[in-house]
Amino acid sequence: MTTKPVPGSGDAFRCFTADENRALRVLRDGRFLAVLHGNREVARLEIADAGGALCLRLDGGARSGEAEATAAVMAALEALSADNPGAPGQIMLEGPAWAGLSDALTRQGIALAEGGHLRVLPEMLWQRRDAWLPAAAPDAFPQHYAMTGGKRHPLRAPKPNGIAYSRYIPWLDKVFTFRTVDIEADLARFNRWMNDPRVAHFWNEDGDLDKHRAYLAGLASDPHMLTLLGCLDGAPFCYFEVYWAKENRLAPYYDAHDYDRGWHVVVGEDAYRGRDYVATWLPCLMHYMLLDDPRTQRIVGEPRADHAQQIRNLERSGFASIKEFDFPHKRAMLVMLLRERFFGERLWIPRRPDAPLQSTKQHTDNAEKFPMNQPITGGIA
Repeated sequence: MTTKPVPGSGDAFRCFTADENRALRVLRDGRFLAVLHGNREVARLEIADAGGALCLRLDGGARSGEAEATAAVMAALEALSADNPGAPGQIMLEGPAWAGLSDALTRQGIALAEGGHLRVLPEMLWQRRDAWLPAAAPDAFPQHYAMTGGKRHPLRAPKPNGIAYSRYIPWLDKVFTFRTVDIEADLARFNRWMNDPRVAHFWNEDGDLDKHRAYLAGLASDPHMLTLLGCLDGAPFCYFEVYWAKENRLAPYYDAHDYDRGWHVVVGEDAYRGRDYVATWLPCLMHYMLLDDPRTQRIVGEPRADHAQQIRNLERSGFASIKEFDFPHKRAMLVMLLRERFFGERLWIPRRPDAPLQSTKQHTDNAEKFPMNQPITGGIA
């Protein structure tokens, strides 16, 4: 049987993209998905219809050890649930060939065992850390309280170094990554971005190289702040500051919880502005923060109250506008996204708020209606 690239992609759907040794590709041949490690096929799955539900059958059983076979199943499931807002809310794993993997899949939360069947919920699948966080610790950082500036908060884990998050973006056919800022290597780029009049209007951080070197060094030494660059196929185009809200200047303005996380963003390259790019970095940023510590239940932000475009983007991405308030330097809008909403409504997928979801029956009638790499037609403006 000949496998073909997924329609609409340059090659195939890519998973575990941060580590070449673990990287997998998912290719499609009609109703079949082939999962490849290099040029070696490690699993083949059939897309089927079982009473109107999307169903996957493992063709011929596992072809490798438990760990590799489990990763291959994870890759196929990510490919099916990565970018299609009309995909069904669950995927059934049917057939006797799953017996050898059942314990591993249920133990890791990839599938639920119910009435002799295995059921996959995308909202659980996308909370696993290993597919997207290359250096994720197996457990959450132990909780221990500390005091900083009179604020009691959990001691924070050491910051990552290098690539912190990686995800293949089907509608761009590129890999999006967050990597930590290297002050000397990234200083000139950061300086150019901060001196862009459009950025300076909202950030008020324009200045020379010495000012920006000191600025980044201060953030690097602050345990509650993490500086990241967003990159597409390795090319940086945006800058992020991710913070723990409990220790942040925002904390006095609302009831901050121990693991609330917040963020600031600069899109520095004009060529990367627009719907498809916002629909890439914004869900990926939310996904990263929620994966980085599973105790994070809320993501907060405080854009300028007059930044109407950003507030619209956030509302379309699941954020609620809570209230306006006065920082010393700006009038701000407090916005908040719940973990339960992000995963429950599959907000890693960009979609227009007025786009109706297609029914499960529509998709399962024809396997070709599962285009894993379709371009988005709506998304976030």
